[in-house]
Amino acid sequence: MPLRFVRWRINNDEKYNLPANKTISSSRLTLNFKLSTLNSPIGVFDSGYGGLTVLREFVNKLPQYDYLYLGDNARSPYGTRSFETVYRYTLQCVEWLLKQNCPLIILACNTASAKALRSIQQNDLQRLSPTARVLGVIRPTTEIIGKHTTTNSIGILATNGTVQSGSYQIEIEKFFPGVKIEQEACPMWVPLVENNEHQTEGADYFVKKHLDNILDRNKNIDTLLLACTHYPLLKEKIEKYLPNNVKLLSQGEIVAHSLDDYLQRHPEIESRISKEGKLNFYTTDSAQDFNTKASIFFGEATEALHVDLQV
Repeated sequence: MPLRFVRWRINNDEKYNLPANKTISSSRLTLNFKLSTLNSPIGVFDSGYGGLTVLREFVNKLPQYDYLYLGDNARSPYGTRSFETVYRYTLQCVEWLLKQNCPLIILACNTASAKALRSIQQNDLQRLSPTARVLGVIRPTTEIIGKHTTTNSIGILATNGTVQSGSYQIEIEKFFPGVKIEQEACPMWVPLVENNEHQTEGADYFVKKHLDNILDRNKNIDTLLLACTHYPLLKEKIEKYLPNNVKLLSQGEIVAHSLDDYLQRHPEIESRISKEGKLNFYTTDSAQDFNTKASIFFGEATEALHVDLQV
């Protein structure tokens, strides 16, 4: 079993009990020791906070598993970055999660799923950890979205990066080739949410603007997908401006159901995941800032730790 190193710093003369029943005493000592056991959580990655809305649905549906969340807040947002940059950043975060003994990693970030997932699956995973699996949030959504429309017209609300990738259009056409797809980039929605401005009157302008844009281009749209994990926090405002005949879908519940199904079909992965109901949060930016904002997305307080990816 992989082992993790933990650093203990001792600044006084008190005794400390260590694994294997070893006791030490020191006036000032830094000690590295190996833990004899290590959890094997499901890794959940996002460029920032939005993936917490997906993690929340995972915990609601599958509370028995351990989860480790990593937010790359120091380099967020990913939505406006190039394919090469998103791939490089995402790969670094996946590598870190693999080193934390995650047998399964979910890219709870649409931009990372669109721009990096396939390359990591095809080019990197065999080298890094052949028995681990990395999954995204786009495929589970596109597999079922066509079942929700009666007019064969679907709208995708997403970041610039996700829209430019064309990933939703490509994947939906595989499963539902007769469906018409309209996409709308909403670049201001993520900043509104992350700056806690999503409930202000000022947010209404940007919400209504993008809804009018997409619905004007195709008046037959009866299903809209929030293809960014930040966007569920704007759901109340979005519904305020939607016609009654348009259904609004969020990814969290869809992806949680898909994860449940995946684990049932893959016992070789499911059996490796630790099941103590533990949650751990990490951020590449300030842990204090993360904890301040994370509750907006996750619905409860978090106690994150800072991680330096050394990039």
